[in-house]
Amino acid sequence: MKELSFEQALKKLEKIAEELEGDDVSLDLSLKHYEEGMKLIGICGKKLQEAKKKVEVLVKTEGNKFQLSSFDKEDIDE
Repeated sequence: MKELSFEQALKKLEKIAEELEGDDVSLDLSLKHYEEGMKLIGICGKKLQEAKKKVEVLVKTEGNKFQLSSFDKEDIDE
């Protein structure tokens, strides 16, 4: 089985959530959905971590020059 993209995994998670909100979901099906959902959450988390590592932010330095710097949450908070 090929690895899902972030968007594909998220779409599957949304579908599982919709199905679990229904009235006619058995305990066995709920457990199956839970297991699948946990795997999909893992895929999404992995993809987000990979994306975070790739993100670079342009930072203005002294002298009005720009340099690339690694993404850091503190860069956003400033």
